[in-house]
Amino acid sequence: MKVEFAPLSVPLQRRLQTASVAQWVFSFLGLAQCCTAVFITLFFTRFWLISALYAAWWLIDREKPSKGGRRIHVLRNCIVWRYMRDYFPITLVKTAELDPRQNYLVGFHPHGVLAAGAFLNFCTEASGFSTLFPGITPHLMMLSLWFRIPFFRDYVMSGGLIPSDKESASYVLRKPEGGNLLAIIVGGAQEALDAHPGSFTLLLKNRKGFVRLAIQHGTPLVPAFSFGENDLFDQVKNPKGSWLRRIQHWLQQIMGISLPLFHARGIFQYSFGLIPYRRPICTVVGKPIPVQKKHKPSEEEVDQVHQKYLNELSKLFEKHKAKYNVPEDSHLEFI
Repeated sequence: MKVEFAPLSVPLQRRLQTASVAQWVFSFLGLAQCCTAVFITLFFTRFWLISALYAAWWLIDREKPSKGGRRIHVLRNCIVWRYMRDYFPITLVKTAELDPRQNYLVGFHPHGVLAAGAFLNFCTEASGFSTLFPGITPHLMMLSLWFRIPFFRDYVMSGGLIPSDKESASYVLRKPEGGNLLAIIVGGAQEALDAHPGSFTLLLKNRKGFVRLAIQHGTPLVPAFSFGENDLFDQVKNPKGSWLRRIQHWLQQIMGISLPLFHARGIFQYSFGLIPYRRPICTVVGKPIPVQKKHKPSEEEVDQVHQKYLNELSKLFEKHKAKYNVPEDSHLEFI
């Protein structure tokens, strides 16, 4: 006998979507602190052995994040991420085929406040990455400090996240069998400070490390632009030279992470909160840019490839912006 379940009502679907987004937002805002607190607190309880055993495991497993991580496909395919996809919604668009016999380095732009598009598209299967790019395994880089937090490190590794350092990147890019995609949010945490709705300012003019890395490994560069990424939150005005921007820059230098003062809507009301607005995100992945391998490229060679990358990224943006309601007079600004 076949049992059929009635489809979820629209209000219930929306509540589940909002709950999944709330889980994602607060997992990065508070879960890291909670994991640290639990790890330390357990040492002073009768369950101290749990933290002791984990500490031993952590020591043995300390190199795993820089060796490609440990993805868990069950978690990548979790239904929660599909609810999160439908909340905005988020879509992934392919403009060219990627050969699974090669490795690729994808530059993701812009960072946005919380990099929602990068996370959902490359760390989950909600947007159908494996279907669009068969034979390709995605890896997304994030700040190394998150991998120093007990329990939390295992959570972020489960989605395919790896530390943003040269060792971790090289491990992925030098795999001879190919089929690996390394996604780097080039603007990094600093670019989040410019993530205002309607802004197309990218911190990219002097960011050339990812280009040098691609040349050293002979890895094709792939530009990707996420339309709508900057529209999810309102951010307190912080123009360069303002007292707020100076404080944010100072804190970033100390802690390694930026602290944008953002707000949007709440879980049960729409006037104020930390839950992002329901605004569509479309991540468009461009065509690969061939790169000739050279172990020690000169500054001139890096500059040439970097300029070619900027040109291809601009072409990608101009070609697709009309589809996503970007004004005709809006263009990318590289700073």
